[in-house]
Amino acid sequence: MAEPAKSSAEATSPQQLQRLNFVLEELKTSSSAASIASARELLLEYGKFVIAQQTVASFCYGALEQEAASLPYSYLKQKGGAILVLADDHPIGFVAWRALPDPALGHAWELKRLWIRPEARGTGTGRALVQAVIDRAVAAGKSLLLLDTEPSAMAAAHRLYLQMGFVEREPYNGRSPDGIIYLEKVLESSENPLRSPQAHVNY
Repeated sequence: MAEPAKSSAEATSPQQLQRLNFVLEELKTSSSAASIASARELLLEYGKFVIAQQTVASFCYGALEQEAASLPYSYLKQKGGAILVLADDHPIGFVAWRALPDPALGHAWELKRLWIRPEARGTGTGRALVQAVIDRAVAAGKSLLLLDTEPSAMAAAHRLYLQMGFVEREPYNGRSPDGIIYLEKVLESSENPLRSPQAHVNY
């Protein structure tokens, strides 16, 4: 069972994390209060990081707080979901996804809110989370995964997306704030569904 996020003083070192087994827990309505609290804390950490970046514009932290408060419903009601990743019950990462309201994008999902705690970066956690969303999209019959990012503020995430086959595209939501770029990955049905490298997936 997941415990609430540890303080920075209790954080696990990167060397320790590399020796731990990752567990990816997809949040459900039946998820424990501890798991939901951990996911909420990670999501709010993501928001605080984003608003601290001078190059990021048009980000509403208040809306994110509402999103966090209603986890997991905030994504389930958008025909999506969210995943919490733990290492020996220590929450270290979060990602979410949703369907888009545009009927022309009914074949697509949007990846959202990828966040890895600093002590867990470089351990493959981010790649495992993105792959978990890709696997679920393929299993759901989707053929496209979309996202937006700010490369100067989120350089490591941007590099990861490119390494995993995402390419730049035009905006898909009718707006393009300064510094934001839009990426897409065409999904192949031959990709192995529900495969999560470097991680054990807890459904």
